Amino acid sequence: MQIGIPREPRPGERLVAGTPATVRQLVALGYDVVVEDGAGERANLPNVAYVEAGARLAGREQVWAADVVTCVNPPSDELELLRPGAVLVSQLAPAARPERIEALAACRVTALALDAVPRISRAQALDVLSAQSNVAGYRAVVEAAEEFGGMFTGQVTAAGTTPPATVFVIGAGVAGLAAIGTASSMGAQVRAFDVRPEAAEQIESLGAVAVAGQGAAQEVSADGYARALTADQESAALRTYAAESAAADVVVTTALVRGAAPTTITTEMVAAMRPGSVVVDLAATGGGNCELTVPGERVVSDNGVVVLGYTDLPGRMPQHTSQLFGTNVVNLVSLMTPAKDGRLVVDLDDVVVRAMTLTRDGEVLWPPPPVPVSAAPSPPAPAPEPVGPSPAEQAAAHRSRSRRNGLLAAAAAVLVGLAVAASPPDTIGHFTVFALAVVVGFYVISAVTHALHTPLMAQTNAISGIILVGALLQIGVDDWVVTSLAVAAATLASINVFGGFLVANRMIRMFRKGAPAGAPTATEVAR
Repeated sequence: MQIGIPREPRPGERLVAGTPATVRQLVALGYDVVVEDGAGERANLPNVAYVEAGARLAGREQVWAADVVTCVNPPSDELELLRPGAVLVSQLAPAARPERIEALAACRVTALALDAVPRISRAQALDVLSAQSNVAGYRAVVEAAEEFGGMFTGQVTAAGTTPPATVFVIGAGVAGLAAIGTASSMGAQVRAFDVRPEAAEQIESLGAVAVAGQGAAQEVSADGYARALTADQESAALRTYAAESAAADVVVTTALVRGAAPTTITTEMVAAMRPGSVVVDLAATGGGNCELTVPGERVVSDNGVVVLGYTDLPGRMPQHTSQLFGTNVVNLVSLMTPAKDGRLVVDLDDVVVRAMTLTRDGEVLWPPPPVPVSAAPSPPAPAPEPVGPSPAEQAAAHRSRSRRNGLLAAAAAVLVGLAVAASPPDTIGHFTVFALAVVVGFYVISAVTHALHTPLMAQTNAISGIILVGALLQIGVDDWVVTSLAVAAATLASINVFGGFLVANRMIRMFRKGAPAGAPTATEVAR
């Protein structure tokens, strides 16, 4: 079968549905790939790269007449170029454009919507919306940094210090988390809010502060996505947004509920922000979260706040976005090519394929049957009742252990006292130093955190070196007991010293550039 990758007809579109890397994967699945002449030029992907990957170049009509056609944006006038029985793979917005579904059915085309992928783990590799939202969240922070009149990270210079920028992100979905991670990596102080309480842990894992909106949080959602807020929750959320946006230098909004953008930043909130602040509205495609947003445009408020309503943020990074989109297409084609023989099988018994299929053989198959899924954590199973001794038996055992330990301690004290009494006068002083050293060493080492145990090993090496020198000085004296103890001390101290240096040297080599002898190479690490 033949897969066609056309040049995107939308004016200004820089994306393409396949890159040379993904074309190579499609060819490996047994398909004949046809790419329209110049399809990747706006993404800096030349024709020669597609040819080297195994594709053929062709004109517009031949590409749209392929057995399978994949494109980023839904076709309009190109529908008449599709042949009956062809398979169209694209973003088709079935919920928002039902008339498009009717047109596809009239053309007797099998239409697969990449933006209708079910939200289940097995389908994550096909999720175009998540991939593009990730890019959009990253690019939103880049655009904000361009507009903002200061640096995101604080600076300390001889001329003084500058504070880091404060970024407030509304919504912690894929785009919001990408924006949080990017702003944090640029050194900004990031605060974020999401009405889903389960998102707080994800926010904090990226180094941001999870803002708690009193009365604005929803119950744990069944599908992992936010629902429309009640009137009380909306009022509480707006109070949170007003307080946070007034203190922020950059506000990134990402709130979308089933494709519609609720208002999160009002005109009054923008008026309360500092001049030079920036609002990036990632929900501009759904109308915008900010009341001043104009989809596709840059707006400056009366008090000097910049409001960005760009709807082409993924397209502003065409190489990576095209690669991600093309990889989603490859994953779908691989799923639908079980024999890896270049023949696409539309298996409607597969819940993933069924959820994405809008039309087939002139029949409308949208909406699909619901896919059973729950993103809420399952309640933990009750822990089994522990089986053990009764409280009375435990108390008796504890009293017995206490008596035994007391008797052993008393016996040890008597033996130590007798040994000290029978020893020469100098021994008492040495024993006192030894006892104090044991006590002090115990409390010092036990108070050191585990993260510092490795640096502490260097100090123990120095102590072991002192022991080694002292033991060597005692070897050869007339008393065989002293000589035996000195030999044992020298042996143990030598093991500690040399072993410690070997471990330390191995750790140091891990942080050296290049590949020194004995260190694992990059290939070995990858294996």
